[in-house]
Amino acid sequence: MNNDAIGVFDSGLGGLTAVKELNRILPHENIIYFGDTARIPYGTRSRETVLRYAQEDIAFLRRHPVKMIIAACGTVSSMLGAQVPVEDMPFTGVVYPAAAAACAATRNGRIGIIGTPATIRSGSYEHAMHTIDSHVGVTAMACPLFVHLVEYGYTDRQDKITRLAAEEYLEPIRNAGADTLILGCTHYPIIRDIIADVMGEGVTLISAGEETAKYAKTCLEEQALLSDRTEPGHNVYYVSDSVSQFRDNARNFLEDAARGQVFSTRI
Repeated sequence: MNNDAIGVFDSGLGGLTAVKELNRILPHENIIYFGDTARIPYGTRSRETVLRYAQEDIAFLRRHPVKMIIAACGTVSSMLGAQVPVEDMPFTGVVYPAAAAACAATRNGRIGIIGTPATIRSGSYEHAMHTIDSHVGVTAMACPLFVHLVEYGYTDRQDKITRLAAEEYLEPIRNAGADTLILGCTHYPIIRDIIADVMGEGVTLISAGEETAKYAKTCLEEQALLSDRTEPGHNVYYVSDSVSQFRDNARNFLEDAARGQVFSTRI
């Protein structure tokens, strides 16, 4: 057993979808979250820049007592590929857990992926899925506006701007007949209802954040690192920009946005 925290990082607030699931399935675990809100988005940056940012984010989390690190960012996870930047504790990104879930869920072998431009360019999800099942067909689309729309609160199910963007981005995936769609950025579950409406009935949506939280639980169980506390865990949030803006926007991601303390920091 180990009562240190789970460290989670993302370029902004999207990783809070993973935190929400961690709180649900591992209620006795403490979580330290870092959102690099001053440098969002990562998805339009070069590979070299993304990897440098990821190393700095990991180094920040390691200043705290953590027992596992989760890169709750589709862009970082895609850029890392098979690299494991942390050798002395469990580490996961979001790509493999989501890819495995999609391969298990599809009925017709046609899977769609949406993500940031960097994630889609990397081909990481396709590679992961073809490693699991070489026969699946994959249609991938970059959705560069989605992160900005979510970060700025354009998340209502009836929002015309976000719905128009979703219709444009998702048309090729619908035309390909995909019955499963990976939400390959942890921001995207916040507009899940819009995406589901556009994709139509019968399409299974796979949340990278949710599947990663499940995978993290399995890792901690296998290595006997789960907390033995009986009281609820607590969350501590660090951001590299405005605390007040984080608090306001976090309500879109966490049902209890006030749970835990929020600090501004420089990395």
